Amino acid sequence: MAEIDKYAPTTARRTRLISLRGIDYHINEWGDEDAPLFVYLHGWADTGSTFQFVVDALKSDWHVVAPDWRGFGNTAYRTESYWFPDYLADLNALLEVYSPGVPVRLVGHSMGANVASLYAGTMPERVTSIVNIEGFGLHDSDPNDAPQRYREWLESGRASPEFSTYPDFESLAMRIRKRSPGLSNAEADFVAREWAREDSGVVRLRADPRHKLPNPVLYRRAEAEACWRKVIAQVLLVSGDRSPFADRFGSTSELPFPHQRSTTVSDAGHMIHFEAPQRLAEQIEQFLKQPL
Repeated sequence: MAEIDKYAPTTARRTRLISLRGIDYHINEWGDEDAPLFVYLHGWADTGSTFQFVVDALKSDWHVVAPDWRGFGNTAYRTESYWFPDYLADLNALLEVYSPGVPVRLVGHSMGANVASLYAGTMPERVTSIVNIEGFGLHDSDPNDAPQRYREWLESGRASPEFSTYPDFESLAMRIRKRSPGLSNAEADFVAREWAREDSGVVRLRADPRHKLPNPVLYRRAEAEACWRKVIAQVLLVSGDRSPFADRFGSTSELPFPHQRSTTVSDAGHMIHFEAPQRLAEQIEQFLKQPL
């Protein structure tokens, strides 16, 4: 079997552990600490470290901070359930470490972008600008589903969910490339090794399987949109033209952020930071450099 070329980052990454709200958080950082700061928030089952491709494409000097969310990557797992509001509280604690009293720029993908948008509406004075990459909320839930959802949650206490395992990193990399065909073999291998670890002869994802348990709290879109209306930051909404999420809620111009603009990245699906990192980096820098 031919050896796969390894992806060689051009911007060095450093890591540290920080205790945030009783959780040992794994933080990825790039750039000089004196450079302008922005915080990157990854999506579900991803890690902060896979933002490497975008960081390598940035033209200007930035201090980029990218945590692994609780229960993902190298951040510690919870012993109980995961609750979405905890992500907002974890972000709030993180910003007190990296930017106490000074509003920040946020860049988020998918789940991370949803966290950023909700946080910016809840604590509007803490955020100057948001790059929201395909984090436009979920479909509204039906209140009539509540009894069954509560039942599923109660019964899940007896469940032992698992993520898929893989015989080797190459197998996981092949699956990643199938979902994000714009990745090279070397890039897919890089992602696979950031997402997973070898354990007992198999490759396991660095993700707590309890993330797969049902959430008893239904998604109420009206509440999310109420938060979005309170955002005072400038917002850039980024979609991939091949993403199944791109037009799920109609035009992004219809989302109720008071100060927003939209852009679409061509030849990219949902994982834009994998499939079009150079074009995404360009959009991020153009937006974050604008006068406030």
